[in-house]
Amino acid sequence: MSILEKILDAKRDELQDVRAPSGRVKKFDHVRSLNEALKNPDISVIAEIKMKSPSEGDILPNADPVQIAKDYESAGAAAISVLTDRQFFGGSLTILESVREAVSIPVLCKDFIIHEHQIMDLAQARADAYLLIAEALQKTKMVELYSYGIELGLEALVEFHDEENAKRIAEINSLIVGVNCRNLKTMTTDISYFEKMIAFLPDHAVKVAESGIYSSSDLNYVADLGYDAVLVGTSLMKTGKPGMALERLLGGVA
Repeated sequence: MSILEKILDAKRDELQDVRAPSGRVKKFDHVRSLNEALKNPDISVIAEIKMKSPSEGDILPNADPVQIAKDYESAGAAAISVLTDRQFFGGSLTILESVREAVSIPVLCKDFIIHEHQIMDLAQARADAYLLIAEALQKTKMVELYSYGIELGLEALVEFHDEENAKRIAEINSLIVGVNCRNLKTMTTDISYFEKMIAFLPDHAVKVAESGIYSSSDLNYVADLGYDAVLVGTSLMKTGKPGMALERLLGGVA
C-alpha cells in the first residue's frame, strides 16, 4: 500500500460517520483571493507551514506557526499554505485559524479533501482556499468538491501529478492549477517533471509548481518554464528559520 493510500484510508475512517452539509449554502464573505494574489509579474511563492511529513518525519519540532506565518509574509510570500492533517502532518484547523488571524495574505488549507464536510470546516476556520488532489479523487467527486467550494465563495488549487489526470483538471476549468513533482505514491521529487507537464496546463489558469524547490535557481527554472507560482514548504521549514530561508530564496530571483 502506498503512502497516499494509507493517508486516504485514515481520512475515510475519520469521516465515516459525517454527512454532507445540508440546507441552504451561504457564501462566506471573509475570503482573500488566492488567484489574484498569485498574479504578479514575478513568480509568486505560496510558503507552507508543515510540522512533519511521512517522508521527512518531524521537520521543525516545537515550531510557532503564527510567528512563521508573520515571517513568511514579511519575507515576501504571496500566500501561506497550512497542512491541516493531524495524523500524518501534525497540523490542524486550529493552527490554520491562528495563522489566518495573524496575516493579511490568503491562507490555503492543504489537506486530503474527500468530503464536503471538510470544506465547510475549513471555511469556518476562515481558510481562503483549499487543495484538491486529482490522484485522491474520482472525477465526479472532484467536480462536486470544486463546485461546493465555489458555492461557499472559496477558491481551489487543483493539483495533479500523473499525466493521465491532466485532462481531468482541464475539464474542471479551475482558475488555479498545480503540478506536484512529488510522486504521492513514493514521496520522491523530480523537478524536471515540471518541464514535462507545463504543456498540459490550461492557458487561462494560474500555474503552480509544487514541491522540489530548494534554491533560487530552482525558482528561476520554473519561472522560465512559464509557471506563475511555486508552493514551497519542506525546504524552508528544515532550515529552522523558515522566514529567513524564504527571504534568501526570493533574493536570488532573476
